[in-house]
Amino acid sequence: MLFWVPVVSLSLLLVYNTLPYFSFSKELSFIAERSFLFRSNFYSACFYTHIFAGSVCILTALIQFSRYILKKSKAIHRWSGKLYVFVVLFLGAPTGLYMSFFAKGSFWERALFLFMAGTWFFTTLNGFTTIHKKNVLAHKIWMMRSYAMAMTAVTFRVYHIVFFMLGWGHLENYELSLWISVIGNMLFAEWMIYRKSRNYLKSFTT
Repeated sequence: MLFWVPVVSLSLLLVYNTLPYFSFSKELSFIAERSFLFRSNFYSACFYTHIFAGSVCILTALIQFSRYILKKSKAIHRWSGKLYVFVVLFLGAPTGLYMSFFAKGSFWERALFLFMAGTWFFTTLNGFTTIHKKNVLAHKIWMMRSYAMAMTAVTFRVYHIVFFMLGWGHLENYELSLWISVIGNMLFAEWMIYRKSRNYLKSFTT
């Protein structure tokens, strides 16, 4: 409960906060700040596709990791999983990859966004292929890694608020929140994978 209550709450809050963007108003701060990029119809299409895909992924991922739904309806779990995979591979990751070249910050922040998009695609693809090979454990491991990348959108905002309250400057806050979010999520996912699968992993050493 201490883990899932804030995760669900923050995930739903993130999705709610994306709704104003679909008014397609040019007055929103994020769009106004990057008005020169939004002159490109292709960039605009990628942006709106990406935030739509991100919202869908966050919502469907909550279903994927719900033990209650998995016990009650494997069909819902299966179809939400297919939707998650489709949205990541064909919408979320490709648009994120393109937009990474225009991300705010230095070369290293753009490289980090590129890494995030590539990792999100790669881990999701592996999750998809392993379940088709009936390797359930590997599927769970890869999907946990995929979810860790999807959740950077949530954890980044949490860190950003914390550092803002501590008085950090805007650019320094942005860069630090981004790096901590990505690295922190990856390390947390690997810790969870080890904790849940350590007995299986130990079998290889005996």
